[in-house]
Amino acid sequence: MRGNPQNHPKNGDSTTVEPIRNPKDIEAIKKLLQGYPRDLLLFTLGINNGLRVGDLLKLRVWQVRLLKPGQSINIREGKTGKQNILMVNKSVHRALQAYLSSINPSDDDFLFASRTGGKAITIQRVNQMIKGWTKSIHLQGNFGSHSLRKTFGYAQRTRFGIGFEILAKRFNHSSPSITMRYLGVQPDEVNEILLNEI
Repeated sequence: MRGNPQNHPKNGDSTTVEPIRNPKDIEAIKKLLQGYPRDLLLFTLGINNGLRVGDLLKLRVWQVRLLKPGQSINIREGKTGKQNILMVNKSVHRALQAYLSSINPSDDDFLFASRTGGKAITIQRVNQMIKGWTKSIHLQGNFGSHSLRKTFGYAQRTRFGIGFEILAKRFNHSSPSITMRYLGVQPDEVNEILLNEI
């Protein structure tokens, strides 16, 4: 078999992608994307909302153009059919305004339009983009479109102390144990709690 076996699973297996764990790597990717407002918005929106990329790619400009920090819109998840929200925080708002002012799109345009026509970019293209970004900053591991959602969960948990119960609700998972598996708790994290003195 050619290539990296980690990126070429056997039939029936799934490839598990990782979150971007280090805040410095997140900042490095943001810096890398400074000259690409669409891609910076996609990355920023993905890591700040934890929604599936497939749901982000369905967004139209009219849905988000007038949103201010702290405002949100309702969306229906494509995979689950459940309702969820997309929230605009200050980082998302800055990236959104920079993107909209750079291309001045029509309200009916896809927010993440392909450069080759009136369609949205595809999930396959997003996978390629994320693999390219992580490779450019020499980040080791397997990354793809789900890495944005997982990065959101990982950062919320490790930097902001958000528990698995709340993250499970955000991800529309049926239980916190699914969220734990999804986010891939590392063995060293489990070991670290043993150093807590009681």
